[in-house]
Amino acid sequence: GARLLRRHHYPMTTSDLPVSSPSGLPEGRFAGREAFQQMVRDAFATAAREGWAEILISDAHFHDWPLGERAVVESLQAWAKGGRRFTMLAVSYDDVIRRHARFVGWRGTWDHIMTCRKSPAADPLELPSVLWSPGWVMQRLDPVRCAGVAGGEADRRVLVREVLNEWLRSKSSPGFPSTTLGL
Repeated sequence: GARLLRRHHYPMTTSDLPVSSPSGLPEGRFAGREAFQQMVRDAFATAAREGWAEILISDAHFHDWPLGERAVVESLQAWAKGGRRFTMLAVSYDDVIRRHARFVGWRGTWDHIMTCRKSPAADPLELPSVLWSPGWVMQRLDPVRCAGVAGGEADRRVLVREVLNEWLRSKSSPGFPSTTLGL
């Protein structure tokens, strides 16, 4: 209706509040670490509530992501079931292991639904900073300022997935084992 019309005729500025998608997740531009982190929390809570079949997250280091927070891990625990897929892509998982202990524990439990890939030679600013799902995507276009865009538009979801698939297929290798035991 009118809300949709307004969004298409007047470009959003960072001072505008994003409109909501049918799932209640934000659509439009966002800026700032707090806004970004809240979107990650809300996306995982929505994934659990709506039963998303797949989640794919990509970031150079996941330094700013609230992955180790109790609420995030509880949402992922509620989401995780057989038949679901969770994919991660990073330059390095050192920050994840160091900063997100609860998530590392959850990852160990749910190894059978996870694919973790790394691209250690990638420029950290070239690797997409994205949370992708079949119905909604959040992309940080400027990871340093935590600024980007989110939404459920099909063309954005397809384009972002194609870029991620290229990274997963030809620019990465297995990484972040479920156990950190030595050989």
